[in-house]
Amino acid sequence: MKLNVITGGTGLLGSHIAEALVARGERVRAVVRSPRSAGFLRQLGVEVAQADLLDAASLGPALTGADIVYHCAARVGNWGAWKQFQADVVETTCNLLQACTKAKVGRLLHVSSVSAYGHPRVPQTGTIAEDAPLGQRLGFLDHYSRTKAEAERLVRAYRGDVTIVRPSWIFGPRDRNGFPRLAQALRDGWVSIVGDGTNLLNIVYAADAAEGAVRAANYPGGVGQAYNLCSEGVITQRAFFDCLTDGLGLPRIRKHASVRLAHLGGLFGEIVGRVFRWKRSPHVTRYGTGLLTRSTRYSIAKARTELGWEPTTSPEEGLRQTLEWFRTTDRG
Repeated sequence: MKLNVITGGTGLLGSHIAEALVARGERVRAVVRSPRSAGFLRQLGVEVAQADLLDAASLGPALTGADIVYHCAARVGNWGAWKQFQADVVETTCNLLQACTKAKVGRLLHVSSVSAYGHPRVPQTGTIAEDAPLGQRLGFLDHYSRTKAEAERLVRAYRGDVTIVRPSWIFGPRDRNGFPRLAQALRDGWVSIVGDGTNLLNIVYAADAAEGAVRAANYPGGVGQAYNLCSEGVITQRAFFDCLTDGLGLPRIRKHASVRLAHLGGLFGEIVGRVFRWKRSPHVTRYGTGLLTRSTRYSIAKARTELGWEPTTSPEEGLRQTLEWFRTTDRG
């Protein structure tokens, strides 16, 4: 039986890829640092292999016999020191590529991000396609985009079969990083509508992104290719926050902040956090503001045409399922 190996299998996207593969009747092995965090994967029947991506030697046994390796593990968000991003995004990818070469895996599916493009201007064609340059117009302390672009360059130099997917902002059940922080910020009254709230958001439900990744990894013509896995905009920022506050039993947001003010507030928060060496991200960051204002002009035409993929879960339904999971987890 074909063996799929997933790094970051306990994370948001990785766990949904594991779920999708198990549903297909395929064999799945997850590479985890701590087996104690793999309860959900064990319930699915996923094999768990303990290894550390920062220790290349430990990866060999975990990759043995792999037909497809899904590299989902990476640092999430844009908060932390440069050396942390360098280690968690670039060095881990380098180690995995070396291990894949030694194990002679069939194909590597590398999960990047539309953030790897940096902050591109929308071209005259009206959309940002997969052949757009990476790392455009990067700003001060833009560690996440910088390292995601660098990791892609390493992957492009890999001599084995590789496919790259670039999701946008992923949400869904088992998001233990971004969603709990957002919910707490809403409870604490830190969130404002950025701009007038009518802009469309570039979000994608985790199960949809996982389906796109599985299709890309199994598509024969996908070797050496990259695919945007995004939304083309089907929910406004205002409607998004209304769904969240209604679901959490909170008052709807009435405060507004201009895009410029939100950006400057994020920059100020980041500078203060750096000065005082905060371990946790400030409530307001430029990365967070960027998620709420990022363009929806990333083309998914290639994924639609070659993979037959496009998001199928409405944001409202995806948020309902996410909130249902979160309420259960929050009570626990």
